[in-house]
Amino acid sequence: MARQVKRAFRYRFYPTDEQAAELARTFGCVRLVYNRALEERTRAWYTEQRRVSYVQSSAALTSWKKTTELAFLNEVSSVPLQQALRHLQTAFTNFFAGHAKYPRFKAKKKSRDSAEYTGSAFRWRDGELTLAKMSEPLAIVWSRPLPVGAEPSTVTVSRDAAGRWFCSILCHDTITPMDPVERAVGVDAGVTSLVTLSTGEKIANPRHERRDRERLAKAQREMARKTPGSANRDKARRRVARVHARISDRRRDFLHKLSTRLVRENQTVVIENLDVRNLVQNHSLARAISDAAWRQLRTMLEYKTDWYGRELVVIDRWFPSTKACSRCGAVTEKLPLKARTWGCGECGARHDRDVNAAKNVLAAGLAVSACGAGVRPQRESSRTGQSAAKQETRRATAGIPAFGQERKSR
Repeated sequence: MARQVKRAFRYRFYPTDEQAAELARTFGCVRLVYNRALEERTRAWYTEQRRVSYVQSSAALTSWKKTTELAFLNEVSSVPLQQALRHLQTAFTNFFAGHAKYPRFKAKKKSRDSAEYTGSAFRWRDGELTLAKMSEPLAIVWSRPLPVGAEPSTVTVSRDAAGRWFCSILCHDTITPMDPVERAVGVDAGVTSLVTLSTGEKIANPRHERRDRERLAKAQREMARKTPGSANRDKARRRVARVHARISDRRRDFLHKLSTRLVRENQTVVIENLDVRNLVQNHSLARAISDAAWRQLRTMLEYKTDWYGRELVVIDRWFPSTKACSRCGAVTEKLPLKARTWGCGECGARHDRDVNAAKNVLAAGLAVSACGAGVRPQRESSRTGQSAAKQETRRATAGIPAFGQERKSR
């Protein structure tokens, strides 16, 4: 059954000089209001142990506009300034709930700038978008159409570090779930192979950052030679930013295609809950792990499975998917990272490290999906003399043929 979801459509646009100047002023005012409100909240807490609400910050903004020093805030639309305060309120709500770190100040000019406009601050007419304080519509490159009859509720305009302009249009869209299929897949994330599937397929890691590493290093060397604060330094910085943008765009495109394929072909997708923050502490693999963008892939799988009527199962990060034999469930004590193949000491089966892990991830995920069984290793059971993880692996993989046997049976 089709369902209505809020969906953002991102397009590139090319502003006129007048529009670019207006947006630059708006970005600066948004950054100033956000940082000033954050400073006031921080001061109130540390000096008076007092929390400042959004209503109080909004009243403070009104008083700032009346001062000679900040009278220029009246020259831009008031909506993006209010939205900045709402975003700050959300940041503090997440912080106090333990979901995020303490809000940080917005950096000046060199990073990504953005401003959010709600319905009262833009006009949408005949497929043209005109923002407040502007006389002409934005020259948007419509790389894909908006949903038929879509009415934008929010427009976010941004400029990235490479100087490219984007507008993100939020509107309602109708999503039709995909037809059910009788397939499930376990996904093991890696560095050499970006993901290994329980079917035995390995999808190579494109290594986007490594492919452009020489170009990036050259651009960074050229920037380092420029005088700080000079126009040439700013041009060199933009060249570095363009290389970074090229890398991130290619990575995002690849992950979108991969996640869509996994969701289209499988009813259930099982992945591990990887702690990327701790994994990047390994300085030998930090760069490769960051380039793989496992967290970004998981985020895509989360919302796409929700949209299209699929199921995403995330198993505990401590489940011994690599060390457990996918045929008999025995768990080996030691398995160094360099060992890409290994043999089970109990049943004698030979395993590819990554394929074996993906098959165990699938088996554990199906167990969780079917009966809610846990897969977190626990202390040794006094009744069986075996660890709970080993017992659970045996139960989860029971009745599932080994990879070679599975192919012969087809």
